[in-house]
Amino acid sequence: MTRTTPSRTHLVTGAGSGIGALVAAALLERGDEVHVVVRSEQRATELAAQLPGAITLVADLAHPESVEALPLPGRLDSVVHAAGVVQLGTVAELSVQDWAEQLRVNLVAPAALTRVALPALREARGTVVLVNSGAGLFAHPQWSAYAATKHGLRALADALRAEEAGHGVRVTSIYPGRTATPMQEQVHAQEGKEYDAADWIRPETVADAVLHVLDLPVDATVPDLTIKPGPR
Repeated sequence: MTRTTPSRTHLVTGAGSGIGALVAAALLERGDEVHVVVRSEQRATELAAQLPGAITLVADLAHPESVEALPLPGRLDSVVHAAGVVQLGTVAELSVQDWAEQLRVNLVAPAALTRVALPALREARGTVVLVNSGAGLFAHPQWSAYAATKHGLRALADALRAEEAGHGVRVTSIYPGRTATPMQEQVHAQEGKEYDAADWIRPETVADAVLHVLDLPVDATVPDLTIKPGPR
C-alpha cells in the first residue's frame, strides 16, 4: 500500500499477531513511523525481526503502570489499541486472578497508555482506535470477565471522545465479530470446539477497517464501527 501524503507516526499495541500485526505492517509498508509496545526485551528483538523498521517500546500491559515511563514521540497521529487477553469461564469458576489480569490488559492498560499519549495526540490532532469486540456489546454465558472489560473499554472510548473533542482528537471503537486470529484459536480451545479459520472474519478485513478510520479526512469521524461475519 502506497500513499503520496506525508508520513505519519503511530503507536500500536498487540502488534505481535493478529489484527495489530497487520495494522503495524501496513503502516510500515506505506512509509509511516510505527512504535510498537512489547512486553520484554526478548520480545522486542523478535518483533524487530518480524516488523522491520518498527520502533519497539518495552512495557508489560499486565502491569499498566509500566507504560508511564515509555519514551513516546512528541507527535502521534494515532494510537491503536489492539492488545488483549481472554479467559472464558462461568462466574462460578473464574478466579480473582482471571478477572484482574483481563481487566489490567484489556481496560486499565489502554486507559493508562492513552493518558500518557494524550499530549502527543493533541499535538497532532490524532486518532485513538480501540479494537473492541462483539463482547463489548453483548455478554454471553462464560464470557462475563472478558465482556466486562470490553464493555468498560466502550465506556472509556465514549468518555474520552467527549473529553478530547476540543483538542481535535478523534476516538473510534471497532467491534469485530469472531475473527480468525490466534486469540480466536485459543477461544475455540477453551470452548472445546474445532477451529476453522475459514468460518470467521479475516483479520485483514478488520485491519483494513482500522486503516480506513486512520485515513479519514479531518471533516469526519467514525465513533463506532461494528463488523460482523458475512453470509456463509
